[in-house]
Amino acid sequence: MTERILLAYDGSEPSEQALEYALETFPNAEITALYVVPAPRGYWASFEEPEDRVPNAEKAKERGREFLDEASETASARDREIETEMIIGEPNHVIVGQAVDGEYDSIVIGSHGREGVSRILLGSVAETVVRRSPTPVIVVR
Repeated sequence: MTERILLAYDGSEPSEQALEYALETFPNAEITALYVVPAPRGYWASFEEPEDRVPNAEKAKERGREFLDEASETASARDREIETEMIIGEPNHVIVGQAVDGEYDSIVIGSHGREGVSRILLGSVAETVVRRSPTPVIVVR
């Protein structure tokens, strides 16, 4: 049975490193690169559809498509093919939800490696995914 890997990808250097890691470490796995268009959250946001909450949603999706195309090109340069997917929502919830719903074996995610006050102030998608995911998570730094 082929292993299925969900790769959280946002075009940042840590996500590029996570892609490289996944391609090298799991040569026979089916890899899906997931880009999450961040949607604002809060009380009023709960009354709107996720796409309606994102200012300039079309531009945000276009940017996400560019990131995913770059990920596909990186994989292709290594004689690999990956699937890509884009979803609008809160990144940590979407990543964990997709891992479960898509029946992935594990998640690979990059981390900026922030510590201390900067992590508290900025939050960490990787940390939240690690805490909430029912599937194994590999954090690449």
